[in-house]
Amino acid sequence: MEETKDKTAAGPQKVDVPSLVRQVAEEFTRLQQAKTEPAYKMELQEERKRREQLERRVNDLVEENKRSRQVADEAERSAAIRAELQRLGVGKVDLAFKAVKDDIGRAEDGRLVAKTDTGELGLKEYLTGFVNSNPEFLPARISGGSGVPSNQKEPSAGSASVDLDQIRPGMNPEDLERARQEIARIASNALQGS
Repeated sequence: MEETKDKTAAGPQKVDVPSLVRQVAEEFTRLQQAKTEPAYKMELQEERKRREQLERRVNDLVEENKRSRQVADEAERSAAIRAELQRLGVGKVDLAFKAVKDDIGRAEDGRLVAKTDTGELGLKEYLTGFVNSNPEFLPARISGGSGVPSNQKEPSAGSASVDLDQIRPGMNPEDLERARQEIARIASNALQGS
């Protein structure tokens, strides 16, 4: 009986099932990670390459956008300068534009201004001063000179006369010139007594 007591005392040991299950699950997880880890690394590298390509493309688009805006701004600035020179009656717009284009830029608020020794001037004020100080850009007031015969033609019966109500500030330069010529013709005829 003593032997039986020793066997039961030293008998089968109790197995800790939860810790055994935990160990098996951990081993299984490690094996699965070892199998899938290379695929994850490859996938991460591919994603990194795609992200870098997209970042380069975005940077290229940002630079292209910046260049396009600069070109558009330059075109708008040139058009505004040329339009104002035409409005002031400059005959040689391209030549006058070349003379003033480097002096005119954008202010912080987006307005076109000219930087002068006295400070910033608005586009209209600067160009008005430029044209007044450089009358050679304006068309000749009186064509011809002494000894040149007058080649003004009398208007035909079908030509339209100028209505004084149509003369106003800011009118079309062609209409304004036509009105000036008609007024000069009428004044000339009145002085000659015809």
